[in-house]
Parts: sequence; structure tokens; C-alpha cells
Amino acid sequence: MYRILTEERLKVAVNRDKVDLWKADVAKSVDFYNNWFMEFAPKAFRDTRIETTKQVEQALQWTENLTNIRPDTLSEHPSVLPMLRMATCPPIARDRLIGLAGVSKNLVENMEKQHRVPPKMKQTELVSQLTKIGAIIEKMSDPDIFVLKGRKDTGTEDEVYRASTIVADRLCGAVADPIIRNAQEQRQLASIKKWLEKRGYRELVQGEAEDWLSMPNGTFSFRFNVPVEQENGRQVNIPVDAVIMRKDAEKGDYPALFEAKSAGDFTNTNKRRKEEAVKIQQLRSTYGDKISFDLFLCGYFDSGYLGYEAAEGIDWVWEHRIDDLEHFGF
Repeated sequence: MYRILTEERLKVAVNRDKVDLWKADVAKSVDFYNNWFMEFAPKAFRDTRIETTKQVEQALQWTENLTNIRPDTLSEHPSVLPMLRMATCPPIARDRLIGLAGVSKNLVENMEKQHRVPPKMKQTELVSQLTKIGAIIEKMSDPDIFVLKGRKDTGTEDEVYRASTIVADRLCGAVADPIIRNAQEQRQLASIKKWLEKRGYRELVQGEAEDWLSMPNGTFSFRFNVPVEQENGRQVNIPVDAVIMRKDAEKGDYPALFEAKSAGDFTNTNKRRKEEAVKIQQLRSTYGDKISFDLFLCGYFDSGYLGYEAAEGIDWVWEHRIDDLEHFGF
């Protein structure tokens, strides 16, 4: 009985065919997002800024307040490089630092993205390039922030703290969108968890299932990797925000897959709308048409975005109407 219901549900749309409701839902979703942003986003930003300030203070200790940026310090603490770029006047973009210092792009990207130095780079070359980076940062450090520059002392506690907060503000300003997006995603997943637990579902215990297909009935998990086959035969993992095994699933039934999506403007959603289409195509190519991949939306998703996803057979639940999850068989 469940398999028949599942197959029928895959054919019956929940929201993707309700075109007459899209405009009203978009307006409600925008209001929902904006209300959350006004109330909680400033706190998320402040909390991150406080933590970033502590990290900047630590980095200033390692570099003697930017007066002695040694190669061994950068090698041991490569993740400080973004902070160092924000401590100059003017702040230096990543590619600009590469050009100014005349260093390897691979080195800088490894330090900033992988938080390491390239493992295969020769030591002599590594020391040479890190020395160049340190020299540029020392020369261009902002004298209005680091007022102790040119003095022989290490600065007062207040001066160092003030400099740290200013650099932290610059850092947080450069990554404001990811900070907000991360806070919003956490809230979305918490909403799904609360909704499911009220209906007798429970979160999967670590190690309880070998993979996403062996999840017990009535369980769910967040940020689960689902393997798919690419056209070249290579297997890759698709990270899925929410994987839910229905209570009455039969052997061989697939869990429901949901992607939590939020957006603070219409432009970025339309730029990224192909991402979900690629995922559903890879999933269907690997597992067949019985697999489902749907969205949990909050924010700025206009009719252009919705129409694109609907054309791919992707359905969605609006967070402001979360009870629509019932129509997905939960």
C-alpha cells in the first residue's frame, strides 16, 4: 500500500502546480524572511564578530601586532591570512595580494580555503613566498588602526582591542552573507526537526545506519551524503540538508530528500537555480524516477525561480506554511 501511495505522490504536486498561489506565497515568504532578519540577523552578526575579534587578537599576538610576520608563523597558522589582508590600508583582495607579493596563487588559496600551506611546495620556496607576504602586510598595515606602528612598544590593551574590533568588523563585513545564510539554515533545519518530532519522528543516532538507504523507519538526519553516478562513471557525494525515512516505508523505498533554501534577494536565487536541477538529474540518473528531491523555501524566490524548479519536477514547502510537509507522506 505504501509503495502505491508513494508512486502516486510523486505524480501529484504539492505546490509546484499551484501557479495561482505563487504570487501570494512569494510575498508571505519575503515577509517571513524579513521579519526573521530584523530580529535575529543582527545577533548572528554580533556573535560572529565577538568570536572573530578574539581570533584577531590571537593573530596579533602571533605577529607582534603586525610588526614581525615571520614565515614560520604563517606556516603554522595559515588561516590568519584573511585577517592580515583586512588589516592593511586599503584592505587587500586575495588576488591583489598575489600580484603585489609576487607569490603563488596556489599558496594563497591553500592558506585561505584549506587552512594549510601546500604540502608539496619545497621548503625553501615556501619560506621565500611567505616572507614576501609578511613584508607586504607589514608595509601596508593601516596606521590609523595600528596607532602603535612606528613605536617601539607593543601598544596598550585598549589599542590592541580597538584594532582587533575594527579588523573583525572588516572581516565580518566581507562575509556577511555567509554568516546570515548559515544562521538561517540552522533555523530552517531546527523548524523541520521540531515539526517531525511532534509527529513521532526521531533524529538518527550517529552510527545507527550504514548509509542513507539503511535508515530505520521514522527517522531523519541532516546534512547526509547521498552518492550519485556522474556521466563519466565517477561516483560523487551530494550533500543533502534533510533525509527523512517515512514511518510506513517498505523495503526498497527511498527516503525523502529536502534541500533547505533561503535567500535575502531575488537576484542570487535565479543565479543559483540550476544547482537543484543538476542534483535531481544526477539522482534520477542513479536511482530512477522513484527518487524525490524537494525544497524547503524561505525568502526571496520569485515566479521565475519557481517555474524553473517546477519544470524539473522539483516541488517545495514554504516555511511559512510548514504543515504542507504532511502532503509529502509524513
